[in-house]
Amino acid sequence: MVILTILSLSILAEDRAERLRHNLFNNPKYVTIVSHRGDWRNHPENSIPGFQSCIDMGIDMIEIDIQRTKDGKLILMHDRTVDRCTNGKGKIANMTYEEIQKLRLRPQHSASVTRNHIPTLEEVLVLCKGKILINIDKGYDYFQQAYELMEKTGTTNQVIIKSSHSLDKVKKENGSVLDKVIYMPIVNLNDENAEKSIDEFISIHPVAIECCINKYDDNVNRILQKIRDTGIKIWINSIWASLCDGHDDDRAVELGEPDESWGWILERGGAVIQSDRPYDLLQYLKKRKRHTLK
Repeated sequence: MVILTILSLSILAEDRAERLRHNLFNNPKYVTIVSHRGDWRNHPENSIPGFQSCIDMGIDMIEIDIQRTKDGKLILMHDRTVDRCTNGKGKIANMTYEEIQKLRLRPQHSASVTRNHIPTLEEVLVLCKGKILINIDKGYDYFQQAYELMEKTGTTNQVIIKSSHSLDKVKKENGSVLDKVIYMPIVNLNDENAEKSIDEFISIHPVAIECCINKYDDNVNRILQKIRDTGIKIWINSIWASLCDGHDDDRAVELGEPDESWGWILERGGAVIQSDRPYDLLQYLKKRKRHTLK
């Protein structure tokens, strides 16, 4: 009986990523929560414990950043150096994987050092397989190598690769695998060429477009409506005020105004929200009945 229960739980865990993918692609009422750099308020950013925390919390997707070592290993780190996040110093591109493995991660804004090592992309893919979706943010430069690891680990269907490059550039550089991965463009809706970029990407119908909004106005509203009319989902970041016209996480939590932050995003059609407050956002969406997994 115990063995059957364990097997059942294992099957459910492995099946969760497919259900999350289904909701991302097919459920217009479901709001997907993306945890920025993992659960970095409680663990080092881009760390295994931070990602495991997101899985345990019931978050839909983690956002990660990758860099490449001198000997060609893809590791997780936002910065090009290890200075800010570890007890070491130096450019990652000038360090070997063996040297990287000797370092330990620091918690955010802390001089202390944890026991956590810098994970490889492959380690994270294995950890997350079947359990949670993954968004590779900083990592377009390693598109092909990341794709090979996704294929190796059987996680291709649960990973989104994104960039702010033009469609022509992406097709030229990665056209051979573009239809085999989930690719998402990033567009600043306040840029003068924003609508042109949107029109180009509509032609390949990505599951979502990450929309950066420095200042919300009638033109931004019109472009958002245009995206919604195609059935493409709108991704909005609440991590920083500059990405959502001041309707950010801190406004929700520190000022106690969630309706003026996450509610504002929902009213403008946001169906994917990247947050530094994943647990608080999860509770908010559950109360609004916008986070029921099918």
